[in-house]
Amino acid sequence: MPSFISPNVKKHFDTLSDALKKEILSRNVTINNLNDLIKCLEDITKEY
Repeated sequence: MPSFISPNVKKHFDTLSDALKKEILSRNVTINNLNDLIKCLEDITKEY
């Protein structure tokens, strides 16, 4: 299933670096709100 970024969050998503956007999209996540985006970013930082 491909990742989904809600239009409500897209403006925040678009401010991220290309590397972060690529990483988020590679995770096949659904991001419906800002909390979902923050959780995904927290998960990424825990791995690095």
